[in-house]
Amino acid sequence: MTIEVGLTAAGSFTVGDADTAAALGSGDVPVLATPRLIAWSEAVTVRALGGHIADEATTLGTRVELDHVSATAVGTEVTVDVVLSAVDGGNLRFDVHAWQGADDVTIGRGVISRVLVDREKFLGRLRGAG
Repeated sequence: MTIEVGLTAAGSFTVGDADTAAALGSGDVPVLATPRLIAWSEAVTVRALGGHIADEATTLGTRVELDHVSATAVGTEVTVDVVLSAVDGGNLRFDVHAWQGADDVTIGRGVISRVLVDREKFLGRLRGAG
């Protein structure tokens, strides 16, 4: 299986009450919380790699740089798309763009980095540290 620059994926999400800053404790207003936008973005990076990594492999998030630039109300549809922009060995870099509604208003932009690891070796190190 090959991981090459240019892999893409997208995901659509509808902001619900559980996705708000007030619900997640990252603020006190009922708008899309930055932590939820980050989680959705990371999920789409994982989706982009589906079918492109070996069964015994997985990726781990190592860095998130995301500017959350616009508020999004409950009930609004958000689309997140990602493009794999760099591969350096097992280090992967995704460009992220998130927007809302029919007007395609940008709500977030940034970069997410992930690293490719062998799942069992990684989990074995955790078990040994416990």
